Amino acid sequence: MRRSLSTISPRMPRRRFVQGLAAGGVMLGLSPFAHAAGAISERTRTGAAPVLTGTEFNLEVGQSPVNFTGNPRMAVTINGSLPAPTLRWREGDTVTIRVKNTLKEDTSIHWHGIILPYQMDGVPGISFPGIAPGETFVYQFKLEQSGTYWYHSHSGMQEAQGMYGAIIVEPRDTDPIRVDRDYIIQLSDWTDESPMRVLSKLKAQGDYYNYNKPTVVDFFRDVSEMGMSAALDKRQMWNEMRMNPTDLADLSADVLTYLMNGTTPAGNWTGLFRPGERVRLRFVNGAANTFYDVRIPGLKMTVVQADGQNVEPVTVDEFRFGPGQTYDVVVQPKDDAYTVFAQSMDRTGYARGTLAVREGLQAPIPALDPAQWLTMTDMMGDMGGMDHGAMDHGAMDHGSMGQVPMGHGEMNHASSSSKPSGMDHGAMGHGSSSAGPSKTVRHARTEYGASIDMRVDTPRMNLDDPGIGLRNNGRKVLTLADLHTVGGPMDPRGAEREIELHLTGNMERYSWSFDGLEFGQSTPVHFRYGERVRVILHNDTMMTHPMHLHGVWSELETPDGNFQARLHTIPVQPAQRISFLVTADALGRWAWHCHLMFHMDMGMFREVVIA
Repeated sequence: MRRSLSTISPRMPRRRFVQGLAAGGVMLGLSPFAHAAGAISERTRTGAAPVLTGTEFNLEVGQSPVNFTGNPRMAVTINGSLPAPTLRWREGDTVTIRVKNTLKEDTSIHWHGIILPYQMDGVPGISFPGIAPGETFVYQFKLEQSGTYWYHSHSGMQEAQGMYGAIIVEPRDTDPIRVDRDYIIQLSDWTDESPMRVLSKLKAQGDYYNYNKPTVVDFFRDVSEMGMSAALDKRQMWNEMRMNPTDLADLSADVLTYLMNGTTPAGNWTGLFRPGERVRLRFVNGAANTFYDVRIPGLKMTVVQADGQNVEPVTVDEFRFGPGQTYDVVVQPKDDAYTVFAQSMDRTGYARGTLAVREGLQAPIPALDPAQWLTMTDMMGDMGGMDHGAMDHGAMDHGSMGQVPMGHGEMNHASSSSKPSGMDHGAMGHGSSSAGPSKTVRHARTEYGASIDMRVDTPRMNLDDPGIGLRNNGRKVLTLADLHTVGGPMDPRGAEREIELHLTGNMERYSWSFDGLEFGQSTPVHFRYGERVRVILHNDTMMTHPMHLHGVWSELETPDGNFQARLHTIPVQPAQRISFLVTADALGRWAWHCHLMFHMDMGMFREVVIA
């Protein structure tokens, strides 16, 4: 039986649990390392991290007591700060970062989105052994780029326990983005529970933290809207598939407190401005498990940078971004106060702060949008105009998959694409394909097993879908189709060959993988040094995965093969097929994974070798 929300804590009302403590955060003072050369040591009550500048840095990884919900816990911090200190660098400089580990376990730091030698990438077991307790590791690399980035642990569950911070790399020349003020807004999530305990619950029941499950009230609402027969068909379809139409996120506000710059919603991070100023907001999603939908009611946002790369300005009301992604926006506030509102994709909670002309002001906090069910498009992709409401459920062939729930490859599309190729796509090139990405779906034989609960034969390739919960909401919502990196592609060559990888999983078993192979069962993906490769990511699951390829840029393209945007993290929606080009110009061993931490840890991780 599903737990009552009252079991969150017998002493903690639901509102307090979602909003946290007004004064929640790090409970003790900063480490002496916060006073290194160039540091701004003052830590304001609004949650700003200390700022370190220059070319030489000392970072100390340790534990600090925190309290976000009324229950004191220990966080993994850098220099005693959560978020970790903001690092301000300059393009063209060589930086040296000495990282001392005072924990009783190994640690590491990955410089997310920064192009550097693979030995400096900070992924234990791939690029280096990790930093043992009591040891100091020296990172050193030259900055070949500018923009907004971030850094975080790549060891164990430390990222979920507070080990993350922002990076700003100033351009070598004048920044074309001219503003009067500049703020980092780093979004994250916190759980009082041990991340390993959370994971064990998900392994036992994949939707353990989902309390938006269909109810009797939902059923009668469907009856009133679509009639008894259609409502019954809808429930029967989901019951036969043994899947949950509201399974948008693994974790919810049932276990998470959503943070903005290390501050709870009740704590109300505040950024000051003077009316009429141009204010740059550098949004960083440093969450371990949360997609955020961000808006500032009453204020338009002009997106000027994505993943650290300048884009042609596009004005929106709202954008969604997942763990690993960054967006820079420019706003021109005129009123006294505005709420910066970031609701979780599953609509169970939010992070929030305020832009104001003086401390202490607040603006109204909008209500959470209603949670929405996944649609047939999210389940099956482009069905070519099929009348899903009249679909014959008898066409679902469960028998061919044994005890595995229905896969979309079994929906009797009479398509050869549902047949397994018997090949590991990650090690397979499909020949020259410079005219555009292949539309033919190739399911590997390894996708037909107990670790996979669904397959998509008719994926959609459009980039103009904002995603479930944001469609037709009356607001202008950013999509991937709106992003156009200034200057075009870095490499004018077309693709020499094509690699196709499928994002796969089984929610009941809570296993995640590429092509049905969890990390440890798979072999590395090989790129030849200097080659231009087209990569196709095909999502065979019901969840959106923010995919991060280390070491090289991913140049997103349109379904026709035209350049779209240069990114380091690409969100792939359910039943979506996305392609991008890679120039394999970085020798070494690299990581490639979903940036939802538990998905990565449960197998959606692959090694890439460029040689």
